[in-house]
Amino acid sequence: MGQRLAETVAKGRGVTLLWLSVAWVLAAAAVAMLPMRRQYVPGVALLIAAPVLIAMIGMQVAWWAGALALAAFVSMFRNPLRYFYARLRGQRPELPDL
Repeated sequence: MGQRLAETVAKGRGVTLLWLSVAWVLAAAAVAMLPMRRQYVPGVALLIAAPVLIAMIGMQVAWWAGALALAAFVSMFRNPLRYFYARLRGQRPELPDL
């Protein structure tokens, strides 16, 4: 397990993935501090970018690291994910007041 991570970092792929992941986390924290009406556009961009990063983590590091990243993502974005799930079922959920 540790050897695979060391090989990934030695090839240079893990370092780029690490910086992309750190940038995503910092961007998510910055967006969370914005007023609700200004969170939608950057929040959707983060919501779209997250599965790509999670898949890369799962492929380049380990499956369990990808699973932990997925759990953190679902925890952070539970309300938007509930909204999109309700929309997929044909419901019209309310948006919070701006």
